[in-house]
Amino acid sequence: MTPGRRRNVLTRGGVDTAAGRRDGPPISADREDAEILGRVRAGDRDAYAELVRRHAPVAVRTAQLLGAGGDAEDVVQDAFVKAYAGLGRFRAGEPFRPWLLRIVANESRNLHRAAGRRAVRERTAWERTERLMWGVPEDPAAAALSRERREELVHALSLLSATHRQVVTCRYLLDLDEEETATVLDWPKGTVKSRLHRALRQLSELLDHPTGDRIQDPASTPTTEVRHEV
Repeated sequence: MTPGRRRNVLTRGGVDTAAGRRDGPPISADREDAEILGRVRAGDRDAYAELVRRHAPVAVRTAQLLGAGGDAEDVVQDAFVKAYAGLGRFRAGEPFRPWLLRIVANESRNLHRAAGRRAVRERTAWERTERLMWGVPEDPAAAALSRERREELVHALSLLSATHRQVVTCRYLLDLDEEETATVLDWPKGTVKSRLHRALRQLSELLDHPTGDRIQDPASTPTTEVRHEV
């Protein structure tokens, strides 16, 4: 595989990147990733394609849920190319998936920055994400109630700050654990805990007492947190 050939990164090997896919290798698959990475470093040019096949579905879903929308596959293609170029900085023994998803998250944020003013791009990003949260239950009898509850949840999420939506998205929509979430968002674990706590508290208040007012999060303003390059 030649990672620089952007258009072929996801299509080579028949990767299914459908929006509804949530699957991806569990943390127990880290040993298999490590074995594949070892082959990549040993000069096996086809081994990296295996990593693409294994992680592309969850990478695309991450980009979509973080607001990339129809640009998600392009974002993920760029992320895989950057990940390949940055393998020399990847620490052996660390799980590959969270490291990759942090690059995906960074590329999604870069897409937003290029799109225009912050408030506009955040709103557009959420509108793209919102559509991914709708689903029809298999049981028709439960459809009406399920839709009502989902409408309430989606509306409540839309009122959270971008920062709080990101942490809820990682923990509950992407099913990442706390450590993975910290890696993907490039936040300290303590920040993940505190922001998730505030986000869930605000969600609970919004669901109990909907007001329609958007919540401002002080944490969404520039902070002194140190961000590490991938």
